[in-house]
Amino acid sequence: MTNDPKTGCNRCVTSNIYFRRANSKNQMNILLLGAGGREHALAWKMSQSPLCSQLFIAPGNGGTLQYGTNLPFGVNDFSALKLCCIGQKIEMVVVGPEDPLVNGVYDFLVHDELLKDIIVVGPSKAAAQLEGSKAFSKKFMQRQQIPTAGYEEFTLENFEEGKAFLQQHSLPIVLKADGLAAGKGVMICQSHTEALIVFEEMIVNKQFGEASTKVVVEEFLDGIEISVFVLTDGKDYQIIGHAKDYKRIGAGDTGLNTGGMGCVSPVPFADEVFMQKVIGTIIEPTIAGLHKERLVYNGFVFFGLIRVGEEPFVIEYNCRLGDPETEVVLPRLKNDLVELFVHMHENTLGEAVITYDEKAAVTVMAVSGGYPGDYEKGKEISFTEGEDKAQDILVFHAGTAFNAEGRLVTNGGRVITATALRNTVSEAAKAATEAISGIEFEGLFYRKDIGYEFE
Repeated sequence: MTNDPKTGCNRCVTSNIYFRRANSKNQMNILLLGAGGREHALAWKMSQSPLCSQLFIAPGNGGTLQYGTNLPFGVNDFSALKLCCIGQKIEMVVVGPEDPLVNGVYDFLVHDELLKDIIVVGPSKAAAQLEGSKAFSKKFMQRQQIPTAGYEEFTLENFEEGKAFLQQHSLPIVLKADGLAAGKGVMICQSHTEALIVFEEMIVNKQFGEASTKVVVEEFLDGIEISVFVLTDGKDYQIIGHAKDYKRIGAGDTGLNTGGMGCVSPVPFADEVFMQKVIGTIIEPTIAGLHKERLVYNGFVFFGLIRVGEEPFVIEYNCRLGDPETEVVLPRLKNDLVELFVHMHENTLGEAVITYDEKAAVTVMAVSGGYPGDYEKGKEISFTEGEDKAQDILVFHAGTAFNAEGRLVTNGGRVITATALRNTVSEAAKAATEAISGIEFEGLFYRKDIGYEFE
């Protein structure tokens, strides 16, 4: 029996590994896959549960170490995942990012005789195509009569037909790479010339690799965006929160798209009337459609919506929580998250009662200089306000690591975020902005206007 330094787990695999079926009476060893701010927030939330015995995060970041043990293997290293689950007696796997879900991590676990009793928080490979393929999700919405923008899809085979379609399309035009493109595969073109150039870059020059071998061309919807988050077992569901993300790098929503510069929750315009429309026309038909089409789904559904007038439309589905939305949704969720996962696994979600903190939450993201373009890593991070312990402030690490000298350094484009809960969005935004100003590293940049339209 040897120890694997990559996983911290024993290499031997025996046929009598015993996994307890989780219930409300016992604790579990939990493995969380991912390395961003979403995963830090998930680790923070799950570690509070009395059902969590030991928490492991793979690969984690400089912040997740506060709540568990980081393991140095990637989210798509399924062989290391198996060794870890066996060696650490893992009873629940929570999948943070989309890549392993689209690559079939759920199927890998549930179809392995040694791992099949593990609770997996994440949909099957087939169901994850709701995020993994824009064309798949559009066809699903059409079948379920869910409101979304009109669209056509094109590949190299009908490239000329696509060019003709673009030339007569109303402006602006939305072009989306069909597959996963790290949040960069959506382009809004203001002219037909621009659209044709982008179209060729995506399909002919493979701007996003295999992700853009197929391109979805969409009607542009003019409105304000909102994300709604649901936990489902594929039949029942619970809404765990909603939020508004700020994607643009510059103040006033200008400049290049990013992975998210900040977020607010709840969204002030999402009143009971609007949310009932979302539930009736989008959420319930989606969950019913998953069940009808026999798509195995145990996990989060991220509904990326846009309000056009007073009506909600679906822009996209994601098959996991968002980042930085998680950093405002989970602090407002009063429920034990692990207990909700057990409800999901035992098909008792309908019995859960969701409660929220009435305060508003705002998070502000600090990013590396040059982001979302080229940036340098390894910049030492310091806290000028008492080592990130400002009152009522939650600091979540997105792209951090410890260097050889044991110092906390930057390790990504989006580095660290501060979340504040206050009575109003504007008060929370002010507190979060003040908190992020107490963090320092070379090249640091953040937006000072998160939540500006709700002041």
